[in-house]
Amino acid sequence: MKVFVGGVVAAFFGFLGILIWNDAVFKFIGGAIPLVLLLGGLMAAYLGYDEVKEKLPFPKCSKDEQDSSDTRLKEEAEKYRQEVERLKAELDKSKSS
Repeated sequence: MKVFVGGVVAAFFGFLGILIWNDAVFKFIGGAIPLVLLLGGLMAAYLGYDEVKEKLPFPKCSKDEQDSSDTRLKEEAEKYRQEVERLKAELDKSKSS
């Protein structure tokens, strides 16, 4: 109840202030609108940057980088395949013992 009464009193004083200093209030609002538009536009551009970057037709990496990355991944996969085979052999050996 205290919060409600405090809110009504604050709204009353706010309305009274607008009536008394209406020219200053409207100047403030008039000056704040371009600032809000500027900051809102910058935020939207920042948030939309990733989406635009994904839609650009430029390649994300060069062919050499992609080939070396593929080769590296194949080598890593082969290494893990050999490790799996080694572990399977150890498991079979321990089962038969």
